[in-house]
Amino acid sequence: MDTSDGIWDDGEWISWDWINSQLADQELKAEYPQAPIEVIQIFEELVNSAQEYKAATGRYLQIWGELGELYAEIKFGLVRHVPGTQGSDGRLGNDWVEVKTISPEKGNDTVQVKRAGNFNKLLVIRISEEFEFEAKMIDRKNLKKGKGKYAKLSWESAPE
Repeated sequence: MDTSDGIWDDGEWISWDWINSQLADQELKAEYPQAPIEVIQIFEELVNSAQEYKAATGRYLQIWGELGELYAEIKFGLVRHVPGTQGSDGRLGNDWVEVKTISPEKGNDTVQVKRAGNFNKLLVIRISEEFEFEAKMIDRKNLKKGKGKYAKLSWESAPE
């Protein structure tokens, strides 16, 4: 075998492809330490598929909410509730968390959340046109008081 195909170590050839995949997995685990590598890889594949679809069709796939919740799971360790659970999307330790996602096609950077929801943290995920993800965690007590059914929050006004 040629050394351009890999290296000889302890009686066997190790391919550069395998070595590179291990390094890539280590980088992903460093960025998303809260999740199994299989879930991280699925997230990356979904984002890549959404980017490819946009490039091929000029349209976005409508998977923003799921991408936001999955990002919360792998980035912050959110333990998601079973689908259809009312009031919040998951838990972080003792906190009940509602996840809201701002997509790149949304006209503004504002989210609204039901005041009656059963959550004490709001996690706002913003996805850019380049499919880059940002997040802000807001304590419920920092939402504006009001009497309406929904509380609104803009990305700019959300505390860091």
